[in-house]
Amino acid sequence: MHVDGQSVRSCVTPVSAVGNGKVVTLAGLGTPEKPHPVQKAYVEEQVPQCGYCINGWIMTAASLLNQNKKPSDAEIRDALTGLKCRCGTHMSILRAVKRASAMMG
Repeated sequence: MHVDGQSVRSCVTPVSAVGNGKVVTLAGLGTPEKPHPVQKAYVEEQVPQCGYCINGWIMTAASLLNQNKKPSDAEIRDALTGLKCRCGTHMSILRAVKRASAMMG
């Protein structure tokens, strides 16, 4: 999720830490009619597998691209450090973030 535009892991963030911050979840990132560029790129790159981890990956990537529209491969990997995909879609995820970056101009 994003709290005041910053990606935070909802699984380890107590509600008390959020306070009056503005919270955005995957459901609020885009719509089916107008998906966020990261959501669109994930579909185009056929990233989703089981779906267990996808919220964290997408929200973290969206936060990165909101702060840095043209991140290097190293910056993308650094931003996504600590996230795990047990389905092994890491390379597809990296391609999707690059694709979303290109969409954002």
